Amino acid sequence: MKQQRLFINGEWVEASASTELKSPYSGEPIAQIPAATIEDVDRAIEAAYEARAVMAAMPAHKRAAILEKLALLMTERAEEAAGILALEAAKPVTTAMAEVQRTIQTYKFAAEEAKRIHGETIPLDAAPGGEGRIAYTTREPLGVIGAITPFNFPLNLVAHKVGPAIAAGNTIVLKPAGQTPLSAYFIAELLHEAGLPAGALNVVTGSGRLVGDRIVTDDRVSMITFTGSPGVGIGIRAKAGLKRVTLELGSNAAVIVDKGVNLDKIVPRCVTGAFSNQGQVCISLQRVYVHEDEYDRFVEKFVALTQGLVVGDPLDPATDLSALIAPEENARVLQWIEEAKEQGTVVAIGGEVRDGVLLPTVLLNADQALKVSCQEAFAPIVVINKVSSVDEAIGHVNDSRFGLQAGIYTDHIHTALDAADKLHVGGVIINDIPTFRVDHMPYGGVKESGIGREGIKYAVEEMTEMKLVIFNRN
Repeated sequence: MKQQRLFINGEWVEASASTELKSPYSGEPIAQIPAATIEDVDRAIEAAYEARAVMAAMPAHKRAAILEKLALLMTERAEEAAGILALEAAKPVTTAMAEVQRTIQTYKFAAEEAKRIHGETIPLDAAPGGEGRIAYTTREPLGVIGAITPFNFPLNLVAHKVGPAIAAGNTIVLKPAGQTPLSAYFIAELLHEAGLPAGALNVVTGSGRLVGDRIVTDDRVSMITFTGSPGVGIGIRAKAGLKRVTLELGSNAAVIVDKGVNLDKIVPRCVTGAFSNQGQVCISLQRVYVHEDEYDRFVEKFVALTQGLVVGDPLDPATDLSALIAPEENARVLQWIEEAKEQGTVVAIGGEVRDGVLLPTVLLNADQALKVSCQEAFAPIVVINKVSSVDEAIGHVNDSRFGLQAGIYTDHIHTALDAADKLHVGGVIINDIPTFRVDHMPYGGVKESGIGREGIKYAVEEMTEMKLVIFNRN
């Protein structure tokens, strides 16, 4: 069994204690993971703080070269990376390989953005008294970035924090999710090989309350970027003081299906959106609102495709769905399903656990107030409800404390543009599922789905400070 060590100041450091990491699918031990102490976290923060000047002074082309080398190294070890994801997250290996390829692309985007950080000139003579002055802006790195990441995309969501931080000339203290630390240590190994200066990236694992709180509250840390649950995110913002904070907090994403659309084309996409990565996706398709003219045919086709999904071992390339991240998640989701059934919800397929894996579940006519509708399931559950109009569906989508992304399928341009205006979310996806994301687009939500935006260019803006320079020629 692998004995992992902390990564601090460019070195692998033994911890005084460790915990056993087990496979979510088989329950078998995978590795011993270091449990950082307060002193370990302080050393990591100090290393990042001391490395600030080195990273800030590094030319953009050198920062880009490090990220390009990282992408190359990951390409060479892509199968190994996918295997790590399959083991630690029970992510089907085919899905895991897709995440690896996206992660490579994300670091390539970061390398490109490192060379595109710029300011603008300001025409001061547009105001009386501004004559004879030249003004321009620059963007400077913030310093130490505290990054706290979740388990569901442990390679790519780390990349969305580490990539832009390096591109902008910052240093990082990274706390990965407790169940998926191996992929974060893998990235640290590759970045060290790629030539990242000592202290620019530090990886510490352990108690969220101990490690996470120390990173959030330490004055040497200039920004916190967090992806995870609303409860934890709100607590982070409350503790962070005047630090800059970016929060991506999840959702119960919905799609609207208008009458007259091609169901044979859209239903497979909706099945993918609902069940990819066991539904453990912030923009997983959890709610579907289908026009009454199409409802019965949509449900029939959706259930038929769901029946064909392969459930089982994440290391089998044929597997579509495997185990949730922890056994207790099965009990939680089954309780939600039982609550829904008691209130008249119909289970069209699934709703049970087989060999430790929750089967993909389709629920019909679930009330908006039920947990399966109004909370984030983070499981292979989708609710399909009938509506009489797109306006009714928009009302249901907006009747949520979340607002990350929403989708609408329609053949009518005015309906699409109207929905784009009325849907209160961070991103409206027209004629596709809300689960759509590519890694250079702005990504983030409203309400309890968070604040700030990811997507490399936009994250670089979050991770830099604008400075104004005025030169008086008089």
